[in-house]
Amino acid sequence: MTRYHSPQGGLPPQTALMTGRAVFTQSYAVIPRGVFSDIVTSRLPDWAGTRLWLIARPLSGFSETFSHYLMEVAPGGGSDTPEPDPGAESVVFVTEGQIWLSIDGQEHELAPGGYAYLPAGSLWQVHNGSALPARFHWLRKLYEPAPGLAPPAAFVTDEAEIAPDPMPGTAGRWATTRFVDPDDLAHDMHVNIVTFQPGGTIPFEETHVMEHGIYVLEGKAVYRLNQDWVEVEAGDYLWLRAFCPQACYAGGPGPFRYLLYKDVNRHARLRGPGAFGAP
Repeated sequence: MTRYHSPQGGLPPQTALMTGRAVFTQSYAVIPRGVFSDIVTSRLPDWAGTRLWLIARPLSGFSETFSHYLMEVAPGGGSDTPEPDPGAESVVFVTEGQIWLSIDGQEHELAPGGYAYLPAGSLWQVHNGSALPARFHWLRKLYEPAPGLAPPAAFVTDEAEIAPDPMPGTAGRWATTRFVDPDDLAHDMHVNIVTFQPGGTIPFEETHVMEHGIYVLEGKAVYRLNQDWVEVEAGDYLWLRAFCPQACYAGGPGPFRYLLYKDVNRHARLRGPGAFGAP
């Protein structure tokens, strides 16, 4: 089974040297795995036996479309009312343990690799009924309706059930596990898994309007971010604002894999916050 890195918390010893790689710039942030300690966790209303690392939220002048939580739910913990905003859609991706997930009355059990899309306005609950902690990603975004398109429906799947889609001309060294059909315009965000085999590369500096949240699930690489080369490994998080140039080389000896968020399939806003026109 593919191993997904999950933060375990704790604190470094007093004898440890401060040799972290954390950085926050105008175009990107890197939160290395060593930052995910006990002192930066938080808790949420209406969640029992749960703590989280809140690693991305809308921030004026930076990435503005999404939030990203790393959830840790103790045995018996969870929530019957997890989402306070009826306009928020969500993706849940399990990396450790098991969770029970109910969506509009339909029940599911998700183990590592389990993935769920939760539409805005859906009624869902999540609990950990096992004897071990459960850890999962929770990504949230305000859904943007589009004329003539019905909102997407909820679905539950598993990474193991989806064949990775190789990028053209890469002989499979660069592939994407797509949980949503790119041609389905009802979806305004994609949360996929990108896999590079050792030596695989993004051979150009991607520079585009889409924001990114990138959590490294496995392996290591050297990432090009704006004008810098940054070493990353399993457990690190990269937060990229729109138009931040990006590329990477997978370092081996095993695959380099990450969970990727991006906003897609909608017009640029011309009115309201962040735009020129009045609301």
